[in-house]
Amino acid sequence: MKDIKMRIKSVESTMQITKAMELVASSKLRKAKQRVEQTRPYFYSLYRTLSDIADSDTEFSSVFLKSREQVRKVGYIIIAGDRGLAGGYNNNMFKLFASHSEGKEVCCVPIGKKAVDYCKRRNIEIVSYDLASVENVTIEDCDKAGKIMTEKFRNGEIDELHMGYTTFVSMLSQEPQMMQILPITNVNSKKSDKAKMLTIYEPDSETLFDMIVPQYVSGLIHGGIAESWASEVASRRTAMDSASKNAAEMVESLSLSYNRARQAAITQEITEIVSGAGAL
Repeated sequence: MKDIKMRIKSVESTMQITKAMELVASSKLRKAKQRVEQTRPYFYSLYRTLSDIADSDTEFSSVFLKSREQVRKVGYIIIAGDRGLAGGYNNNMFKLFASHSEGKEVCCVPIGKKAVDYCKRRNIEIVSYDLASVENVTIEDCDKAGKIMTEKFRNGEIDELHMGYTTFVSMLSQEPQMMQILPITNVNSKKSDKAKMLTIYEPDSETLFDMIVPQYVSGLIHGGIAESWASEVASRRTAMDSASKNAAEMVESLSLSYNRARQAAITQEITEIVSGAGAL
């Protein structure tokens, strides 16, 4: 009975912690969802600008649009969490990254403490530690990382750039994604003569395009972080809610066992008293 009682107290203490973590995650979730909604228009604006520039010149060409004949080295931006206790959030991203990068020579910009630890354990080349804490990443940090990886692609140090992040679908659904950032393959290429006549770029469209690409990459990173942070908070809230419910069920089961043991002990004492009285 004493062991069961101590076990009940231990589970109740754990349940208080998980409940507190659930409340903290719930309070952060609204802010995280607002952050996602605020970052999406910035990305779409940059994307439309790149498409307009590419469409405006019939002879347009950029190093950021050309696929390399041979892919020797691949750069990755991997976004994970700063802490655990978020269900399968971190593991799902690392599984996706491991599958996507299998057999390739890679370098990585890890975002989040768990991503940094993952890269260190597997001896993956780390390009920058500037984004080690995902919760505190600013747009300036994303800008630095974007410029670093863009220059590596421009100089031929990497032949592709991909970003692994988790899309926030809903409170109960978060999906890990791997997006190709460079070379840019989803920009329109209609080469409209009409657009060329209506739009004049200074100094020229290719120079302007190459100037905007680092900002475009930075915007994608910032958007990926916003999506991933909201996904992490939602995943942690769901995990802690599930843990609290499991703890409550365990307390109920242990309480039932305790009551049965207590009843058995009382019954045994009564039986011994009656037996002793009968012997007299």
